[in-house]
Amino acid sequence: MQTKTLTPTAGQGVLLPMLFIGLMFFILGFVTWLNGSLIPFLKIVCELNNFQALWVAFAFYIAYTVMALPSAAILARIGYKNGMTAGLGVMAVGALLFIPAARSGLYPVFLLALFTLASGMTLMQTAINPYIVCIGPRESAAMRISIMGLFNKGAGIVVPLVFTAMILSGMERFSESALAALDVAGREALRNELSQRLVFPYAVMAIGLVVFMALIHFSSLREPELDAADASSGEVKRWGVFQHPQVVLGAVALFGYVGVEVIAGDTIGLYGRQLGVAHYGVLTSYTMGFMVLGYLLGVALIPRWLSQRAALIFSAVTGIAFVVGIALSSPTEAGLSQVLLGWVGVPAVPNTVFFLALLGLSNALVWPSIWPLALEGLGKYTAAGSALLIMGIAGGALIPMLYGHFADVWTPQSGYWVMLPWYGLILVYALFGSRLRRW
Repeated sequence: MQTKTLTPTAGQGVLLPMLFIGLMFFILGFVTWLNGSLIPFLKIVCELNNFQALWVAFAFYIAYTVMALPSAAILARIGYKNGMTAGLGVMAVGALLFIPAARSGLYPVFLLALFTLASGMTLMQTAINPYIVCIGPRESAAMRISIMGLFNKGAGIVVPLVFTAMILSGMERFSESALAALDVAGREALRNELSQRLVFPYAVMAIGLVVFMALIHFSSLREPELDAADASSGEVKRWGVFQHPQVVLGAVALFGYVGVEVIAGDTIGLYGRQLGVAHYGVLTSYTMGFMVLGYLLGVALIPRWLSQRAALIFSAVTGIAFVVGIALSSPTEAGLSQVLLGWVGVPAVPNTVFFLALLGLSNALVWPSIWPLALEGLGKYTAAGSALLIMGIAGGALIPMLYGHFADVWTPQSGYWVMLPWYGLILVYALFGSRLRRW
């Protein structure tokens, strides 16, 4: 398969592509971080335990593994801009599938809708990530990705607030005690009523995706050109990308990173509900808020004050510290968050939940740092390397399931120990793996 190496199109500039790609990152964030509110919602609608509820994350993120290589092949055939347009179209189909899922209340149909949504997102991600890396100097790529992260995680702050306002109002009627007081028919009727609340928001989402698809299609966003040096450097070998350890090990590091990022963003609402936090539906916004803070630090500090490798080391070390805090701190006392959040008027949460939210700060600069480090020196294998890195997103499907298993077998708080080795893996990649250029 012939792959393209991205270079900025002559005369195009950086501002317009960054604006369009920023909007696409916002859309990706909006859809992705909806899962954090959707998981506890579907747990009620479909009568699920922790492990079963986290099939939401599995169905969503496994699409990145299944569809990454087909997405690279599609991009090679139709181009990057058309690939972005096609990805938005597939996402619109996935959003529409939520309507029959909500009307039937069948969990497998919800999972199919999520898989379809994520398939379209995979095609978009495979196009826009290498585009933003290669559109300017490599040493400032993490800064540009951090700017994109502001769009992505800014959506993650907005989504739980919108979801709570539109979907989760009056949830006291659907508490475990309220449902337990009803007979089987009554519980079924109440769950069906709750499920119907998803129809209108996802119908609006589908319309919005189609409108933005048309906007991208008719925009002046140009197709990146094949770099002349790479075009003359020989044929692209089918498995040639695996000769580059920095990208292979980068995909493994991303596998672990996406897993812990999903746990921090998608389980915090579920965890808060189990601890009796009244505003559990908006807790994903806490994690996303700290991620936005991390991205702002990345924009300000990289590359002038902080190298991409140093940022990755900082992320891994603080991630290890915060995981220890989650597992060992109080599930009832809220002194830490009262001190740090009270001055901005944000409701306090138990210390263990606050440490889980703080992982957003640790996670923010991992993705922006790994991409340029992993793609460095790939040349004609840049697109193939991008697809390989996208496959690493499968960690978001598998690692949260591991957490769900141990949360049921042990306790939800003890289950968070599963994140510790993955932050250790990210640290090893930052120190050693990203420097390798041959096996």
